Amino acid sequence: MASVFFSSSQTIIYLLSHVPMQSASLTTSTETKSVRMGGAVSAGEDNDELIDNLKEAQYIRSDLVEQAFRAIDRADYYLEEFRDSAYKDLAWRHGNIHLSAPCIYSEVMEALDLQPGLSFLNLGSGTGYLSTMVGLILGPFGVNHGVELHQDVIEYAYQKLEFFIKTSDSFDRFEFCEPCFVMGNCLEIAPESGPYDRVYCGAGVQREQEDYMKNLLKVEGILVLPLEEKLTKITRTGYNSWETKNIIAVSFAPLVLPKHRDNSKPKAVPLPTMFEVRTLQDLARIFIRLTLKKTVVGPGPGPLPRGLAHNGERLRQAQHCGSTLLSNRYVFMSRLIPGPMDDDNNRSDAEEEEEEGNCRIRGEPEEEEQEEEGEESREGGALLHEAPVNLLRERILSLPLPEPLKMYMLHYREK
Repeated sequence: MASVFFSSSQTIIYLLSHVPMQSASLTTSTETKSVRMGGAVSAGEDNDELIDNLKEAQYIRSDLVEQAFRAIDRADYYLEEFRDSAYKDLAWRHGNIHLSAPCIYSEVMEALDLQPGLSFLNLGSGTGYLSTMVGLILGPFGVNHGVELHQDVIEYAYQKLEFFIKTSDSFDRFEFCEPCFVMGNCLEIAPESGPYDRVYCGAGVQREQEDYMKNLLKVEGILVLPLEEKLTKITRTGYNSWETKNIIAVSFAPLVLPKHRDNSKPKAVPLPTMFEVRTLQDLARIFIRLTLKKTVVGPGPGPLPRGLAHNGERLRQAQHCGSTLLSNRYVFMSRLIPGPMDDDNNRSDAEEEEEEGNCRIRGEPEEEEQEEEGEESREGGALLHEAPVNLLRERILSLPLPEPLKMYMLHYREK
């Protein structure tokens, strides 16, 4: 995210500098040197293994942060020709597009102490990778804004956001707070904007800019930023009182200062409205989905299962607030196209038989088929994994509602 603030003289050293300079989890001189070169944890073969390594090194410490990291594949935010490097604990940059090292994002997410319904401001939002993970935690009643210096990076971020919404299984598992990005210099935000519950700045901040950043916060809000070579957490405990905690030593390129012509008045960057009145349709969808989710998985959070390897492929089992809802990509794609507006009472026998067949495809085989599968799974002493099923989606699809309404209940992806 910091690339939006790079000056041209500093871009060459980005890959070597935009990483933690030291780590409490590493003790030997050889390991410490490897951190300074760009890697605090071992590379993974896929996104789940990268998260496993971050957890083992204590960069990811909470279930909520782990769920958000597992829900979004880091490689999806890389250009196709660079995807092979996505699961290394390194920063990546191509032109104005870049990502910070995974260990940095982990520390940032943990320090922000995110909760559903909070407002978040990302200064230097970049590809939108961090903002999207934050949106999975904030939920439908949160606020998720980003400021980015380069127009081409904003376009890239919206492309990645659209790809996530249309293709990711996580979009159905989570109640999502969609990020909104605006172009401008983060040091020129309009005075009437904010304040926010949580603020992150992805570029180096000097002491003379610290007060400006603090004023973006609500009382009891949290600001995370690289302040004079240290990733720092600042909590606003009162109108004029603060608590400061240094997290880890880092090296970020500094903020780009605004440039103005002589005698020209600076143009303030307007942020989106903080609160938006939702339509009755949106409120009904959110409430019904939350109600169905509680009946399917229960009200309380549960432990997050680690990813499981099966036939050389890792099955993603990211959850939200203890949800064990797993996705069935085939079922979703087969039901995307809206059907006729007739309700279940007007369906033909053929349509009912077709739906029964689809139910069997979705992992509800008849008793004889279940017995056969049970015997096959016990052959050779190995127990085969059942196909994952999104229980919330199954419950919604079983409701006596028109198909287009069911699709809307499932976060219909074509707006």
